[in-house]
Amino acid sequence: MNENLDLIWENCLHFMRDNLNAAEDHTDLKKLENSFDLLFDKVQPLSLENFNLTLLVPSDFYKEYIEDNYLALLSAALKKNIGKGVKLWYSVMENKPQGKEEAITLNMKGKTTVSPKVQQTRPPSVSSELVNPFAIPGMKKVEINSNLKADFSFDNYVEGESNKFAATVARSIAKRPGSTAFNPLFLHGGYGVGKTHLGHAIGLEVKASFPDKVVLYLSSEKFIQQFISAAKARKQTEFSNFYQMVDVLIIDDIQFLSGKSATQDSFFHIFDFLHQNGKQIILTSDKAAVDIMDIQERIVSRFKWGLSAEIKSPDFDTRRKIIVDRLSRDGIVLTDDMLDFLAAEAQTNVRELIGIINAVIAYSTIYKSELSLELLKDTISKIACSKKKVINIPYIQDVVCEYFGIKREQLLSKTRKREIALPRQLAMYFSKEYTNATFTKIGEEMGGKDHSTVMYACDTIRDVGKMDKEIKKYLKDLTEKIKK
Repeated sequence: MNENLDLIWENCLHFMRDNLNAAEDHTDLKKLENSFDLLFDKVQPLSLENFNLTLLVPSDFYKEYIEDNYLALLSAALKKNIGKGVKLWYSVMENKPQGKEEAITLNMKGKTTVSPKVQQTRPPSVSSELVNPFAIPGMKKVEINSNLKADFSFDNYVEGESNKFAATVARSIAKRPGSTAFNPLFLHGGYGVGKTHLGHAIGLEVKASFPDKVVLYLSSEKFIQQFISAAKARKQTEFSNFYQMVDVLIIDDIQFLSGKSATQDSFFHIFDFLHQNGKQIILTSDKAAVDIMDIQERIVSRFKWGLSAEIKSPDFDTRRKIIVDRLSRDGIVLTDDMLDFLAAEAQTNVRELIGIINAVIAYSTIYKSELSLELLKDTISKIACSKKKVINIPYIQDVVCEYFGIKREQLLSKTRKREIALPRQLAMYFSKEYTNATFTKIGEEMGGKDHSTVMYACDTIRDVGKMDKEIKKYLKDLTEKIKK
């Protein structure tokens, strides 16, 4: 091992150790550091050739443990100290007769690897209290909690031009789960447009029509956490067996499987088993399948087996119907001009609209006042969403340029100097986060860049931004300025 590789690896370890508290929600940092040292003390770099770094690990357990717990941190460290396009390989030294040890080289993402995958940490808001699937013996049908919300039924789902197609398909699936051509059903669309509601509605209808069928709804974060727990306990088989019992599987926000290679492998086999056995699969995502970064091609291809349905932001008429439906449940009746005003206020998504409606209900209840258009305007003016500016790509570019003190011409240029390239990557990242633009559209707006360049930029910022203190500060500052 040459001295240059020694230095690079030491820098990577230093970066990871220095950012441990950023990578993990851990109150005992000293304990975390000790665990980190014990693990990586037995990991050695073997070679670095043509951006291919090979690490020597004692066993498959070390490889899997790194992937499940430190891969995001390691990926950020490698990108920072080696650069773009780095590939990570493992040489696993299993116990063999003395003198006959052989290194088995494994690519953690297969032959098509472009850069190390990112293991995202679980958001603090996600509950860690999960149903333990391993207490259920064998493949016997049992009663399990479907995790369905009774309020999210078809009866409470207001249809309009933005969601009519998806809702029609959903009702068809609910009548014959697993027996239609719509398997899987892949629902995608922006934040708060009703994807989750529609998934629950299918589950509730199936439970009502087919009481013996096992229906399960969960978020992808819970699926990931359950898999990690199973892997650590060496109960992957029990984990798979549990999900093979499900007749209708509904997974929310499937895009969070991005970068989680081991979890993707497990999901792939569960998906195949359910599909081959006529079980219904329903998935939701905030983006189209082809736009999900760092996910196995074989999984993306299976997303396309059934039907992909986009749910768009509700139009004016649909928003008006939602308002009437929601307020009527509380016995509140508004005049036409008041309804028109409310429908015009929330133009982004259903959740924003529900927030406005709740404010109207609260005002009516607390102040016991007869609602008028003037009072509505006064109430709504205090809600942040009514003051929310339009966030588009040019606006994001202006904010980024002002923050870094550069000109728009520089941002859109082809220069690769870090003082320009980093702001450009941040502008691409925020454009994807805050607009519905595709990677191709963002690339066009960024001076004619290729869509793969935009995908790489978003991946890099999302990855390194979780670990690098400098990038983390940029993300925090720019987020505040963009949303201000």
